[in-house]
Amino acid sequence: MYRIVVPARYASTRLPGKPLLMLAGKPMIQWVVERAQRSRAQQVVVATDDERIAQAAISFGADVQLTSPDHASGTDRIAEVARLRQWCDGDVIVNLQGDEPLMPAVLIDQVAALLTSHPRADIATLAVPLQSDSAREDPNVVKVVTDLQQRALYFSRAPIPFAFVREQAGCVAGTRRHLGIYAYRVAALQRLAGMPPSALEQLEKLEQLRALENGMDIRVADALATPGGDVNTSADVSRVEELLAAGL
Repeated sequence: MYRIVVPARYASTRLPGKPLLMLAGKPMIQWVVERAQRSRAQQVVVATDDERIAQAAISFGADVQLTSPDHASGTDRIAEVARLRQWCDGDVIVNLQGDEPLMPAVLIDQVAALLTSHPRADIATLAVPLQSDSAREDPNVVKVVTDLQQRALYFSRAPIPFAFVREQAGCVAGTRRHLGIYAYRVAALQRLAGMPPSALEQLEKLEQLRALENGMDIRVADALATPGGDVNTSADVSRVEELLAAGL
């Protein structure tokens, strides 16, 4: 069994109030929670520091935890939820980000099961093959490389691994896009949240590099399905709304 926490903040730089954006008749946070509720999780909690988001979530029946406004990341927010609710060190929590209204429930279950199947791992996450050279070069698409046991070696906004030869489709075999969904054990989550931001994390603006720089074990698996994408720009809003309206 595991729990899901959905961190949601109002002050998005590119899309202020993003969790409350209306998509096909519902606020985005509701779509995310409904996706989470399709999984096998025993509990789904929305974690926010904003009363507007809290009230919207309460209005559709979500379990809401108000948190400090001082958190620098969703990980810190989730760690506070775990402390406030006194969850046990060995409990598994999935971080389902509040801008993922198209995340398939099968992937939520998969990332939780991946962590459970690796007792020595600290964190689990998922990836999908990159399908285009443009995505490989896009700094908004985070890439991941792993060792032979599927432990993460590095995450980057740069096109990794480098290759001199492209396939006909323009892609490099083995190049994977990281999906921003994580499972943690509570003890590892609290450890991560207690660490200062690391040098590589600050350079790449990728929090998972803090875990790697501090020797934490991140297991990666190929996702069983491809999510429809998150919402970061106004163009994403239109695209995702069309998919939701179509019942995807």
